[in-house]
Order: sequence, then structure tokens, then C-alpha cells
Amino acid sequence: MKETIPVFYDARQVSQPTSFSPSAAKPRKVVERWQAMSFPISLVAPQPLTEAQLRLAHDADYVRGILDCRAVNGFGGKDPAVAASLLWTTGSMLSAARCALASGRVAVSPTSGFHHAGHNWGGGFCTFNGLMTTVLSLVASGEVRKVAILDCDEHFGDGTEDIIKALGVRNLVRHVTTGLCYSRDPDAFLATLPSIIAEFLDCDLILYQAGADPHVDDPLGGWLTTDQLFERDRRVFGCARRYGIPIAWNLAGGYQDPFHEVLRIHDNTLRACAIAFLGEDSWR
Repeated sequence: MKETIPVFYDARQVSQPTSFSPSAAKPRKVVERWQAMSFPISLVAPQPLTEAQLRLAHDADYVRGILDCRAVNGFGGKDPAVAASLLWTTGSMLSAARCALASGRVAVSPTSGFHHAGHNWGGGFCTFNGLMTTVLSLVASGEVRKVAILDCDEHFGDGTEDIIKALGVRNLVRHVTTGLCYSRDPDAFLATLPSIIAEFLDCDLILYQAGADPHVDDPLGGWLTTDQLFERDRRVFGCARRYGIPIAWNLAGGYQDPFHEVLRIHDNTLRACAIAFLGEDSWR
């Protein structure tokens, strides 16, 4: 039986608030495109996160206010459809992480909208921080001791940092956010990636945000070409496999118009993943 890459998707992950960001509707579009292109994926139903798991990373009143549609979400509104999707988007990230841990390899959460969500606030199209809810859920269950977050979105993961500081859990997380750090020298950024991942050897798992918004044509990005983004992903996945660190990845940002250019970047991330974990010709 042909090996595939598990993708944790449920239609309930999708919402479509009025917003500049396409991220809330992206899971369905990405998955449908990957299926149409016959990529070597297998769809797996994620388990939704519980309110108790959300409270591991977020203030209890904030969590209840968002789910009850009393508090403003990361899109600046109180849309019930957004609230209904949040347990599934965060649950997809945790489910993918558990799958990667179990296999010792890789899994995908086709989601966005995490790293700008702090302990008791949201913003930047992010409401709950699926990265930190995943880390703290896995730690609470004893499945991991320490997790690396490699955030290659264009923008700084301020929400992730806020949660780490608010809860005093720096010892549980190695957080590397690359947004804007190497914007004047893409070659230096790519050359540094292997050494960054080598620093994760004390971690049980990598959570990788493979953002599309560092692309040169992205209105909120502007420094890596399509080929350089593919090389970024190739190096991340290749190093994770070489060092034997399980990795679960998600989509993060991407704002180009036409939107198919964003989807094309996500296609390339999956290609790089397939090359690293399934073999050079497995996706052709």
C-alpha cells in the first residue's frame, strides 16, 4: 500500500468572516486542490479541542467570551461561524502533532490563524493560539517534555511569546520566529535553517508554521521568491527527518491576490514534505 502524508481536516474547520485575510476559508481550498492534484495525502478526521484544553493556554474568561460570541475574535468581530470553527482548527493542530509523535515522522494541519493570539487577547486574524494549546495539551498528558515552534510566517509570533511569558513556560517551549529577521539576506536565512533545527535536538516535536506571506509578491511580505520558499521547506523537512524529530506543520499566512498564488506556495510546501518523507518521485 502506498505511503501517504496524513492531513487532519474536517469541514467544520472552515469559516468565512468578512476580512482581508483568506485564512479562515483556506483549509477547504487547500485540501480540495491537493486532492485534485493527486498528492499522496490521506485525510484524517481531527478531534476538536475542548474548552478545558483551550484554558491551558488562554484566560478562562477570554475563552468563554469568544465561544459565547461576547468577546471580539481575531477578525475583529463576533461571528458565530468563527467561534464554531475554533475548536476544530486548534484540534486539527493537536491531532496532527499526536500523529507525528506516534509515527515519528510528519503530519499536516491545513490551518492558519494562531500566532497572534495571546493569553487573553486575539488579533491579526488569530483568536486562539493552536500552537501553544497543542504544546500545553501534550505536556499536560505526558506525551512530551518540550516542543519546538519554528514559526516561518512573515510576522513575529507575538501571541505565542505572550502566552509563554504569562504562564512562565519557557522551559517547555523552544520558540523561534523568523519573521523579518533575515529580510535583507535570503541566502543567510536559508543557510541558517539547519543550525536552527539542530538546536531542537532536546525537543520531542517540531511545530512548523510554513507561512506563504514571506513571498516577494505578498502585500504583507516581500523577501523570498517561490523557489526560495520551496528551498526553505525542503531544508526544514530534510533536517527534521535527518535528526529524527517528528514534525507537524500548518499553513500560516498568505495574502496574495489572485489567491491561487498563495495556494501554489502551499502546494510546494507539501511537495517538499513528500520529497523528504516519501521519496523524490512519490508525488509525481
